[in-house]
Amino acid sequence: MAKKISLHEFQTYLAARLAGTSNQSSAGLIGIQAGSDFWLLDLADSGEIVPLPVLTKVPLTKGWFAGIANIRGNLYSVVDLSAFLGREATPQNTSSRLLLIGTRHGSNAALLVTRMIGLRNIEALTPAAIASDAPPWANEAYTDKDGRHWNRLKVRELLNDRMFMDITA
Repeated sequence: MAKKISLHEFQTYLAARLAGTSNQSSAGLIGIQAGSDFWLLDLADSGEIVPLPVLTKVPLTKGWFAGIANIRGNLYSVVDLSAFLGREATPQNTSSRLLLIGTRHGSNAALLVTRMIGLRNIEALTPAAIASDAPPWANEAYTDKDGRHWNRLKVRELLNDRMFMDITA
């Protein structure tokens, strides 16, 4: 039988684990996949990751606006990151996830992504050339040891991007 611990002990344990990892740059980034693209986000900006709920379509919006999601009674506007980037729409299946990115910045925005990759170590990545047409919210790039290209997504800048905020068709 598993050892029982109190909620207070568990919270203390989690706080200690998070404090231990927050000082390490290796735990500071989370990797996601949106279509065929790989992205890195600051862990502090990434927000909550939830399985894909039912999305309510909104008429007269752009094709990359996936709809509205109800997450524990709060409504989130959902943008399909792959479609927003001009690529094919993200399939809505069991591996798809919503990344609730706006909560920390006072916005109920979420990104629909193909899958979560997990924590990435920035020290294991090599800086790479940035595309000349890269938006301000994606002006860092890296490659990993497998030759995979990673773009770094800056959430605050994305949320301030006029194209991202203009969902009207």
